[in-house]
Amino acid sequence: MDRTLLLNATYEPLQVVSWKRAIRMHFQGKVDVVEVYDRQVRSVTLSLHVPSVIKLQHYVRLRPQHARVKFSRSNLFARDKYRCQYCGQEPVTANLTYDHVVPVARGGQTSWENIVTSCLPCNRRKGNRTPEEAGLPLLKRPLAPLGFPAKVQLVLARVQAPEAWKQYIFC
Repeated sequence: MDRTLLLNATYEPLQVVSWKRAIRMHFQGKVDVVEVYDRQVRSVTLSLHVPSVIKLQHYVRLRPQHARVKFSRSNLFARDKYRCQYCGQEPVTANLTYDHVVPVARGGQTSWENIVTSCLPCNRRKGNRTPEEAGLPLLKRPLAPLGFPAKVQLVLARVQAPEAWKQYIFC
């Protein structure tokens, strides 16, 4: 309950922010509070509900580079729903790793289209070979996630979205 969904003025999900930042933005007059949690924060003279969903008062036009999801291990795992893309198992996060589909030694790049989530046994079994050579076909072709709604979905992939968010996110 410490996260707040930030919407553009058109109710498109932009990102997830901390509840403290949401309250600051509200007092700065930048956002309207759309939904609140049952929890309250209090000061000596003020008591208010913690915002669950906030909406910008003015539309923010996004540049294309801001619509791209940053390449990181956690975003990669979220894209693949924390499942090994070779065997389909969902191991403990400590046993997850990533694997270059085309090995780096063979000219493979570190990109969304060449890296997949893998469990340790499958990664060791594949070694420095392609999936076809190792007899480990991919469950799905790796692609880069697009846009901010995807970014919000990546944040929510491992966590159950609060009920108040469900009408604003498109999963």
